[in-house]
Amino acid sequence: MRQYEFITQSADETFDIAYKLGQVISGSSVVTLEGDLGAGKTTFTKGFAKGLGVVKNVNSPTFTIIKEYKGRLPLYHMDVYRVEDEFEDLGFHEYFEGDGVTVVEWAHLIQDQLPHELLSINIYYINNNERKIILKPIGNKYEMLCKEIFI
Repeated sequence: MRQYEFITQSADETFDIAYKLGQVISGSSVVTLEGDLGAGKTTFTKGFAKGLGVVKNVNSPTFTIIKEYKGRLPLYHMDVYRVEDEFEDLGFHEYFEGDGVTVVEWAHLIQDQLPHELLSINIYYINNNERKIILKPIGNKYEMLCKEIFI
């Protein structure tokens, strides 16, 4: 499995990578985001949403767990950091298998509920401006998507 690595020099560059991804991603897609607090997960999601044509302001769904946005495709933005054992009651699989695109922050916390194929993204804080972004496509659909954008 090939992975794609980028060093961004600003929040705008992080936003731009995500924007490109949002422009071409198809429905029934799952993107997982991992990274420490302040690493840029929400900045990434904002760029991704803009690429999907979402005009509403996107922010972290920390206390609501799931926020829905309308764009070219529905965007389901999940933050499962505070989810404990009640995740089975939230019907995550309905989002994962739906027509929209699901972005899951802190996805490792619901690893057993995630689909087998997805796009895994890790964002690492380097310093105030720089971030290292690693995209790991898992499955042919996501490998083709990354090749289309980043090669």
